[in-house]
Amino acid sequence: MITNIHRDYAQNGASVHTANTFRTNRRASGHRWRERTLAAVTLTQNAVPKHHRVAGSIAPVEDCYRPDLSPGSRSEDEHHEMAETLTQAGCDLLLCETFCHPTETITAVKAAVACGIETWVALTAGPQANLLTPFDMATLATQVVDLGAAAVLVNCTPAMDTQRFVEMIVKTEVPVPVGAYANAGSPNDNVGWRKDNDLGFQTYAKCAESWFRAGASIIGGCCGTSPGHLAAIHRQLGKQTNA
Repeated sequence: MITNIHRDYAQNGASVHTANTFRTNRRASGHRWRERTLAAVTLTQNAVPKHHRVAGSIAPVEDCYRPDLSPGSRSEDEHHEMAETLTQAGCDLLLCETFCHPTETITAVKAAVACGIETWVALTAGPQANLLTPFDMATLATQVVDLGAAAVLVNCTPAMDTQRFVEMIVKTEVPVPVGAYANAGSPNDNVGWRKDNDLGFQTYAKCAESWFRAGASIIGGCCGTSPGHLAAIHRQLGKQTNA
């Protein structure tokens, strides 16, 4: 099933593929965490074209929407072992994603950058877009770039709310690419969460176009989106870039 999902995304325009390691860390997966992490990366590598890139996902060790549960800097050892395992598995880059707790974000980024491979950092304002303000997210973005992050992105924030966060990060003039991969938001937004939704695909693609116009150069999809959303983005942005 996971192999087929990766292949669907590759066929619909994705060129960076996140391995299914968001919840294979020690705290979430127990004693089999390393085995599961390595298996997830291998599945991705075998499913996508060789010239595509595989990103190893590093998540907050607790609930990504509950920064109050974060152990902060006490997560250092867990993030180090995850980053090192993903590097050993042959990931092309490390993706610290869906972070909003500043101290844990910095801890995870330090662990990833220490492995010596490209590190991207994706920050979330949460499902209600209220875990970070645009200013707070932009401030944290500049901090992780100073630590060595090669790209900063807005992720798992509702598509309808993502642009203001992208704009604020771009305004800081960070010297790295900025990106966005939003979630579909509320089912009432009619953006995603459905198997086939042509209107949702088009709506998300128009949001993606607004992020692109604001300065985002790495664009994808998060919870509630699908390969259909990626295909719609390619059609929409192809009109703007002739790509």
